[in-house]
Amino acid sequence: MRDVSSESMALVAFTAVATITLLLCVMTGPDRDDLEEFYTGFGSLSPMRNGLAIAGDYISAASVLGTGGVIALMGHDGIVLALSTALSLMLLMFLLAEPLRNAGRFTMGDVFARRTPGRAVRVTACAATLVALLPIMLVQLAGAGDLMAFLLGFTSQNFRTGCVLTLGALMIGYAAIGGMKGTALIQILKIVMLLGSGAVVAALILRRFDWDPGALLAAAAGRSEAGRAYLTSGLQFSGGPNPRLDMISSELTVVLGGACLPHVTMRMYTARHAREVRRSMSWAVSSVAAFVLIVSVVGVGAAALVGRDAIAAADPQGNTAYLLGARAAFGPAMTTTESLLFTAVTTALFLTLLASVAGMILACANTLAHDVFAHRGAEPSPRRELKLARLSALAVGVPAILLATVVQHRNLQPLVTLSFCLGGSALAPALVYSLFWRRYTRAGLLWTLLGGSAACLILMTGTNLVSGSPASMFPDRDFNWFPFTTTGLVSIPLGFLLGWLGTVLTPPRAQREQQARYEAVEGWILAGAPVPQQPGPPPTRGRGRL
Repeated sequence: MRDVSSESMALVAFTAVATITLLLCVMTGPDRDDLEEFYTGFGSLSPMRNGLAIAGDYISAASVLGTGGVIALMGHDGIVLALSTALSLMLLMFLLAEPLRNAGRFTMGDVFARRTPGRAVRVTACAATLVALLPIMLVQLAGAGDLMAFLLGFTSQNFRTGCVLTLGALMIGYAAIGGMKGTALIQILKIVMLLGSGAVVAALILRRFDWDPGALLAAAAGRSEAGRAYLTSGLQFSGGPNPRLDMISSELTVVLGGACLPHVTMRMYTARHAREVRRSMSWAVSSVAAFVLIVSVVGVGAAALVGRDAIAAADPQGNTAYLLGARAAFGPAMTTTESLLFTAVTTALFLTLLASVAGMILACANTLAHDVFAHRGAEPSPRRELKLARLSALAVGVPAILLATVVQHRNLQPLVTLSFCLGGSALAPALVYSLFWRRYTRAGLLWTLLGGSAACLILMTGTNLVSGSPASMFPDRDFNWFPFTTTGLVSIPLGFLLGWLGTVLTPPRAQREQQARYEAVEGWILAGAPVPQQPGPPPTRGRGRL
């Protein structure tokens, strides 16, 4: 696919990016024992930069490669999936962003503990965060080896494993050294490079078809082996028993799950006040909308210029479609300038991979240090908690890297789906109830987090992503008993139901006490209004210890 000079150029670019970004983390990381600086960067980012950082956290390597592949192979259904990602961020913007910023301090555990304090709540919130982010983290770590091998022309399994170990160590360094501000700068650099290089590729593809989107879609349908079905709804789930319900389940999972994943919601705590969080989210939604447009054009362009057979031959799930489409946009023979532009595309993907996992490791490390270790007994000193947060990055990252080397040879699409299902079925109901329902109790919260997570884990084992098809995680086994690709159609309503049930079964006296606790801080959570200092510490910017 590429000549030696292009591969050398890519290797030099990757090395330069890794060096520069690590240097940025060292320069911008906290230089004193201040938890506020490590966890939130003192809210020092402007709304534009914070919005770009939110978009960078939201757009993972799995989003770029996976969504591009679905668009290239499935057409209309893939574009709907991409639009759902933008809709998910809009949901976060209009419903959850401001209350999250008011209620939270450093982690999602702080949000829940604002109205239902207790170690059990914090430990459960930490467990839910780890369970939701670990699957998608594994996918991106495992994909690091495949992506590097594909870009640099290596086929050795040892090379892939070495890439996972090396890049994983770099990602741990980003989180442990840079903290929130350091990882934010990397996310900003990533989103600018991704959108800039992607816009150039999209323009080149449209130029190949005389700037006529209709001609592009017609050419893609002609080479998709699906004909007109490529341009209509239902192709992605046509092999299942309930394709329409399966599609609804998938879209519901993406919309609710993507908005509530902890590495995205943690960026809400970095805004200094409500106006800033609204402006930040405006920048984030605009950036994601631009990404949706770009990935749609590149994905359809890959189908039109490369063809389904070549895309599926390179990767059955189409994860290389974005790169294949970008390469085809430059034509069969690239000039030096075009080689530099293509290297910019591959470097943007490389940086996307690094930044995405670094953000997830940081979110996991923050909750492990702040919600578990820092609340075991006496309050630790800032120096000790900062040390715990950095050690937690190592404690989260090392097992994830080792697990990624074990599972990297399998189809890991079920793990991406599982993360979104957990976000929609456990975290979304817990956040909505905690922020807006006065009667919600500690029991309801625990039932939501534990029951919603358990439902996802159980139901996912029965989907056709895990077994029963050649493209599943275990293609030689068939224990497919759940009729949908995602669990959302069942597990999301179940998560809300369990929260309601746990609440109504709480003894009346405990209900009244916990409702009074919420009403005491309701004005602060929903509108940032000053509140009395009972039942706990003063809610100064939501940063008081909970």
